[in-house]
Amino acid sequence: MRNLRENNNMTAKELNELSYKIIGCVYNVYNTLGPGLLESVYERAMMIELRENNIRAANQVNVDINYNGIPLNLDLRIDILVEDAIILELKSVEKMQPLFEKQLFTYLKLADKRLGLLINFNAHDITKGIKRIVHNF
Repeated sequence: MRNLRENNNMTAKELNELSYKIIGCVYNVYNTLGPGLLESVYERAMMIELRENNIRAANQVNVDINYNGIPLNLDLRIDILVEDAIILELKSVEKMQPLFEKQLFTYLKLADKRLGLLINFNAHDITKGIKRIVHNF
């Protein structure tokens, strides 16, 4: 585990190209494992898939939260951070909730990242289980 706030210099085109590669990895994991497993299974499988595709990623990355300049010292973690630029928030739920989008948007804001992917591996059609969330574009 490590802290964030490293590389935010990717262009919109580079972020889009990277997100396209990530979505390919999502498809591979979904097609191999199918829906209905625990989120932790998909997280480990995604880490393997990303590495096999030479995409640098870290899972369970700490997010530092400050309130009025004072660290809150809480254990808030991002599921997967790809290339220090894109946050992946993984779910395995029957129905996506608006709260999940708000959660990812807040992670983007706190981590000072511009793009996140909310992924529900329990979707019947994985193409409908992926949502892009953009912050500060």
